[in-house]
Amino acid sequence: MATIARLSTTQGDFWDGLRQRLAWDDGATSRVASAVHEILEGVRTGGDEALRAYSERFDDLVVERVADLAVGPERLAQAHRGLGSEARHSLDTAADRIRRYHEHQREGSWSYTEANGTRLGQQVTPLERAGIYVPGGRAAYPSSVLMNAIPARVAGVDELVMVAPAPSGEISEWVLAAAHSAGIDRFYRLGGAHAVAALAFGTETIPAVDKIVGPGNAYVAEAKRRVFGRVGIDMVAGPSEILIICDGEADPRWVAMDMFAQAEHDEDARAMLACPDADYLARVESAMDELLPELERAEIVRASLARRGALIQVRDISEAVEVANFVAPEHLELSMAEPQATAGAIRHAGAIFMGHYSAEVLGDYCAGPNHVLPTSRTARFASPLGVYDFQKRTSIVDCSAAGGAELGRVAEVIARGEGLTAHARSAGHRVRAEGDAGE
Repeated sequence: MATIARLSTTQGDFWDGLRQRLAWDDGATSRVASAVHEILEGVRTGGDEALRAYSERFDDLVVERVADLAVGPERLAQAHRGLGSEARHSLDTAADRIRRYHEHQREGSWSYTEANGTRLGQQVTPLERAGIYVPGGRAAYPSSVLMNAIPARVAGVDELVMVAPAPSGEISEWVLAAAHSAGIDRFYRLGGAHAVAALAFGTETIPAVDKIVGPGNAYVAEAKRRVFGRVGIDMVAGPSEILIICDGEADPRWVAMDMFAQAEHDEDARAMLACPDADYLARVESAMDELLPELERAEIVRASLARRGALIQVRDISEAVEVANFVAPEHLELSMAEPQATAGAIRHAGAIFMGHYSAEVLGDYCAGPNHVLPTSRTARFASPLGVYDFQKRTSIVDCSAAGGAELGRVAEVIARGEGLTAHARSAGHRVRAEGDAGE
């Protein structure tokens, strides 16, 4: 049987109880922090030789040179060809849908010209080099390759450098094939904090990147946190999570399985359901009991639901929206016949799945929008990974003589108010130059 908390917004301690369910320790213990610091410093100062040592120590992967950790484009293409026709078609279909969606996000440069001839604008340019971290080793996460690499490619990033752990040298053919579909330029069999260090600092063989994206374990997350500032990062990701708001009309088995799909990630994953109908919540719970024994990862699901899951009875859908905006979930399913009005009231969510047929797992693999989403309530201020994460915006100020004089007068006054006389005199030179030109 599935053990899952039953909560109600009528309980006096409801919000405190919900907050406790949302609490998350990212694993950045002193032991993890100390180990990561040692590894980062080791790679920063030791370069290739340190990478070789860490690969042998953590991945049981012995090579003479770091260059031997590289996987060439021919091998990636071979893996792609080696997939069965159905698998290859599905992978390429997902890649194409993700690419087409993200092409809508590409920003362009813009400018406008004022009456006095001054031109102001913004120049948008892609990053030169991005690092893609893909977790897993023997586990296969081709979707992570596609979701992290394709937006960078659409943005126009010059070079994509991918790393993925390969214990004893083994790596998933799916991951290799996805790297081919996504257009990865360099691929190294590296994982863990030392892979993040290589991307951040660069070594004799591996070039330093401008930004590192992609999820990993506690050591990877801590390494990304520590190198931020030297390079950009996407986010420090927390456990996967879903909140489903249901009007009581959806098939309870569908809803139960949608919750299981998140819970099977790991024991920290969070799956919640909010509905005004107490009888419907009971039906979903019964469906869980029926379906749980069928799952290959039943024990993980059971532990996740017991630790983090919740069936929440709300007074009405409006109160369910209040719960959703507090939770700020990574994934929000609006499992109802008419979800549009409810979606308009949602302020905080990484992705919203509308109606009975938009299962969240479609977003994981092939719908098109990115599955790298803000977790642990960070959807209050963060957005999904996108093309904009791989583009920089540079302000353009192109003053005419008249514009320089006009703005100079304003700047000079403000600068003197701040007591920065060199600033004031710099602006004043443009004012006087315009006056001299007019004589």
